[in-house]
Amino acid sequence: MSKIQFTHFNPLDYATQEAINTLCTNLTFSGADKKKIMITSCQSHEGKSMLSMNIMRTMSKLGKTVVLIDGDLRRSQIISKYGVRGPEKIIGMSHYLAGQATLNDIVYETDIPNAYFVPAGHLVSNSLALLSAKLFPQLLDELAAAADYVIVDAPPVGMIIDAAEIAKHCDGTVIACQYNAVDRKALASVKLQIEQTGCEILGVVLNQVSFDTTASKRYYYKSYYYKYDQKYYRADRKHAESAAEDK
Repeated sequence: MSKIQFTHFNPLDYATQEAINTLCTNLTFSGADKKKIMITSCQSHEGKSMLSMNIMRTMSKLGKTVVLIDGDLRRSQIISKYGVRGPEKIIGMSHYLAGQATLNDIVYETDIPNAYFVPAGHLVSNSLALLSAKLFPQLLDELAAAADYVIVDAPPVGMIIDAAEIAKHCDGTVIACQYNAVDRKALASVKLQIEQTGCEILGVVLNQVSFDTTASKRYYYKSYYYKYDQKYYRADRKHAESAAEDK
C-alpha cells in the first residue's frame, strides 16, 4: 500500500475543534449500521471538504479506522488544497471505476494513524456513468468491511446529480450548510433529493459561523471555564474539609 502525506492541514480554533468533536461523537452514536457516510452540501464553498477531512482526522484520533473517499470526480480540490504528497502519479477512484486499477492501487495510507485516503483520480466529465457502475457499491462495501467508517466527500447536491447517486449506496448523509448563504427552499430541495435515494439524513452542520463581537467570544470562553472552575473548586474544598476532619 502506497503512502501519502497531508502538508496543508490548517489548525482549528478551539470552538471549531469542539464542534467537530461533538459531531464525531454523535456519529458514533448513530448506530453500528451507519458505516458509510456521505458529506455533501447545497452548493460549492460551504466547507464540506473541510468537514470531511476533519471528521477523518478526529475519528482516527478516537481510535477508529477511517477511509476518506474523494467522491468529487469532476472538480476535486482535496489534493491541491491539502497539499497531498505521495507517489509521482496518484491514481484514484475514477481509475478503479474505469477498470484501470485495483482496490489496493487506490487506497493510500496517510500520515494520520488509522486514516486512509482514496483520491478522486483523473477528473472526468462523465462521472455519473462511473458512479452508476456496479463497481462503486462494491468499493464501498469492501472498504466498510475493513474499516470502522467510510467517509465520502461528495459533490454538492444542488449542483450536479452525482451526490444523489452516491447517497444510494451510503448509510447516512451529513449536509454542510453555510451560515446565511443558503435559503430554506434550496435546503428543502436538497433534503428531498437525498431522502428519495433512501439514504438517511443524519444531520445538518451549520458551517462558517463567526462570533459577532469580541464580547461574544469572551462570554463563550468565560462561561466554559467558569463551569469547570466551579467543579474543581468544589472538589478542592471537599478535599480540604476532609483533611481538616482527619486532623
